[in-house]
Amino acid sequence: MSEISINIKGIGEHTFSPGITPLEIKNQIKGIQKNSIICKVDGDLIDLSSKISKSCEIQFLDAQSKEGHSVLLHSTAHLMAQAVKRLFPKTKVTIGPYLENRFYYDFDVETPFTEDDLVKIEDEMLKISSEDLEIIHEVKSREEAIKYFDKIDENYKVEIINDLDKDEILKTYSQGEFTDLCRGPHVHSTGEIKHFKLLSSSAAYWRGDEKNQTLQRVYGTSFQNPKDLKKYLNQLEEQKKRDHRKIGKELDLFFFDDEVGPGLPLWTPSGTVLIDQLEALAKEKETAGGYLRVRTPHLTKGDLFSKSGHLDHYMSSMFSPMDVDGIDYYMKPMNCPYHHKIFANTPKSYRDLPYRISEYGTCYRYEKSGELFGLMRVRSMQMNDGHIYCTAEQFKEEFINVCNLYMEYFKIFGIDKYEMRLSLHDPKGLGDKFINNPKLWKKTEDDVRNALKGAKLKFVESVGDAAFYGPKIDVQVWSSIGREFTLATNQVDFAIPERFDLTYTDKDGSAKTPLCIHRAPLGTHERFIGFLIEHFGGNFPLWLAPKQVTILPVSDKFNDYAEEIKKDLMSKGIRISLDNRSEKIGSKIRDAEMQKINIMVIVGEKEVENKTLTIRRRFIKEQKELSLDDFSNEILSEINERRVSN
Repeated sequence: MSEISINIKGIGEHTFSPGITPLEIKNQIKGIQKNSIICKVDGDLIDLSSKISKSCEIQFLDAQSKEGHSVLLHSTAHLMAQAVKRLFPKTKVTIGPYLENRFYYDFDVETPFTEDDLVKIEDEMLKISSEDLEIIHEVKSREEAIKYFDKIDENYKVEIINDLDKDEILKTYSQGEFTDLCRGPHVHSTGEIKHFKLLSSSAAYWRGDEKNQTLQRVYGTSFQNPKDLKKYLNQLEEQKKRDHRKIGKELDLFFFDDEVGPGLPLWTPSGTVLIDQLEALAKEKETAGGYLRVRTPHLTKGDLFSKSGHLDHYMSSMFSPMDVDGIDYYMKPMNCPYHHKIFANTPKSYRDLPYRISEYGTCYRYEKSGELFGLMRVRSMQMNDGHIYCTAEQFKEEFINVCNLYMEYFKIFGIDKYEMRLSLHDPKGLGDKFINNPKLWKKTEDDVRNALKGAKLKFVESVGDAAFYGPKIDVQVWSSIGREFTLATNQVDFAIPERFDLTYTDKDGSAKTPLCIHRAPLGTHERFIGFLIEHFGGNFPLWLAPKQVTILPVSDKFNDYAEEIKKDLMSKGIRISLDNRSEKIGSKIRDAEMQKINIMVIVGEKEVENKTLTIRRRFIKEQKELSLDDFSNEILSEINERRVSN
């Protein structure tokens, strides 16, 4: 049998006998990282134990890479499941995916796990790691897989198999006595999983549906070296301090109420300040960008969303219909169809394009109870929505202008790390998940790709994450403590305008269909405010802070002067409070610090005599004395410029 040629990325080309495994190549060839845990063959991730039968390119990856780390996390989830089965044999396993820097596994257990149980599970995981069990994968037929998991009484695995497509290739991964259904890939042996930590456990529903069985979800993390593990655990501690739910409660920004319903936030006066400031910013930027503001209803006949395709592609995320005079009405999950109607309301010519409209529309989406999470996953949301209707010739400039608007917002909010992801369609999902028009998909994706390259914007591509009507840019941002969020989208729509018979009269008098760009640079108020709370740790920049200044009289006899200052600053639009309690000044300062108020104005005998103010700012040791006019001019300049910090 002739030999095959394998190009080892970073090393060069070598010849081998067909059937060689990446693990054998790793052990034979000098220069390959010895801590490589996975590899890519012609771009596809495979196990190190897989056999290679034809010439190819191979790339070895360690857990420092994103793909390598995801494999390590997933393998650690299996390690945890094996430990749970050893300690609690009656447990049934369900699913155990990896997340960003974490993994979890859901278990059907007789009694919920305690903190002591997690310690025992972790100890058993260390034991299994020391056993260095080889992880072996097999391909099974549907009948073989169902028979096997039926035999070991793992009914959740049988349910998963029955729900998969008939042509799905079924794999199992075994390590010692434990076998799991999984697409893989995985590390070569349990001995490669050494530095991990179980983080927490909580209740979860099977498949996120509260009507299903309650399960026990255990979260954990795993790294290839102890230094990275320690760094991540420290980061988690900081995240706990900055949790938007915790700070939101401490600063009285928002809350949820059982009588109102889960996922439906109620905004307090302080939280509403954040909403108003963000909306004012967006209105300012959009007015400068030539947008016209519109308003649309909260519900509509189902026919509108049937026409747009949302009932076909988005029904599971919509609330159930309500019968009004025998007609189904729906709460709107997005504003798009209404905006299409507004475009079509009056005749348009090429001179009217680009036609840009925007709205802060309240939308409603049915998120399963098990998936609700503070402000990050809610059922009622205010969306910074907008649509641009343009010609093909105008598309590139309009699309890039939206991307540039993102950049402006990043600067305003001090967001240093971000990534634009070009989400593409999956050809296998045409007619099901995506509109069935392969030629238009290719053309539109090429147009977006070329526009991004032409503007020299960095981006990565993600297959299968497009909207059902066209490709999109998903903007990922990282907070100041390294937590990743999906902030906004910029979507191209090549199909829906035609469905709504949207046209404009071109120069030659012919009727043409415009392109449509869906954009939401600030996403929803809820998610973005949740991000900002954690990004700033509740220490909002002065322009955004719900309480900008507090006046602290040293004693009651200085309250009159404090009232004069308050009236003057309030008349200039500064958000101000007066703490005139009969408390010691040290106690008032501590309380203001706890409320994360940016500026404290201390008023005592000296200040009354000199008609001045003593200014104390958070995080700045030095106090300074200013006249009232100088102080108001200084902070108004900071507010109007929307500085991130003083």
